[in-house]
Amino acid sequence: MSYKTYQAVQARSDTPQQAEYRLLADITRRLISIQDVKDPRSVETVYDNIAVWSTFAADLMLPENPLPDALKAQMISLFLWVERHSQQVLKGGASTGPLIDVNKSIMAGLSAQAGVGQNHPAGNPAAAERAVKTVDAA
Repeated sequence: MSYKTYQAVQARSDTPQQAEYRLLADITRRLISIQDVKDPRSVETVYDNIAVWSTFAADLMLPENPLPDALKAQMISLFLWVERHSQQVLKGGASTGPLIDVNKSIMAGLSAQAGVGQNHPAGNPAAAERAVKTVDAA
């Protein structure tokens, strides 16, 4: 089986939390790699992060979303903050560090929700750092 075939099978077998985690790890890795916020690839990365959060917010507003209303409201507020901070980053007035921190926090929450052990990023900050660094950019 080719690697691409393996990736396709893995994607189909992911839980929603695993898919969200992988998506956040990829975008967070890209945010970490930003050297110059004016570089077109960097701008694209910041906008991709906004798009991820926008998708999360849209999902949170669906009536069938099972999360408690209070958590939904907190996550939507977080999306609004991510959007505002991202605009400041793009104007050169803020760093990507807080965006990276927020993404890592959400990744830890997604991992904890899945009930993972010490080798998983939720139970081990070093594992979280490795996960962000090793996500395949494909």
